[in-house]
Amino acid sequence: MTSGEYGHVFEHACFKVHGKGLLALACPNQHGHVRVGLVFSRKNVRRAVDRNLLKRLTRESIRLRQHRLPAVDIVVLSRRGVLELDRETLRRQLAGMWRRLEQDVKRRAPAPDREPA
Repeated sequence: MTSGEYGHVFEHACFKVHGKGLLALACPNQHGHVRVGLVFSRKNVRRAVDRNLLKRLTRESIRLRQHRLPAVDIVVLSRRGVLELDRETLRRQLAGMWRRLEQDVKRRAPAPDREPA
């Protein structure tokens, strides 16, 4: 994703999914598949090794669920407290966030037009 695409997601986020230490903003895209951008600031995650670990775990989580996720652009942001989670808790947290995002997108999707019988 380019910086302009990040900006578009920040300005027009249709979906927000909160998790402990994480926030995911999403908006529909025209690409037909999910795309992800990561923003793990040094303010919230001091060490580069920790930021890289978070990025790896997040990308892996998306990769495992990409066939279920709708065509959206997602920006994942770190928040305070994300380093308090162990790896397994973080994986469960991410999986739950993607599940909620999937449900939110389905709920907001327009109902298909039905023709009278």
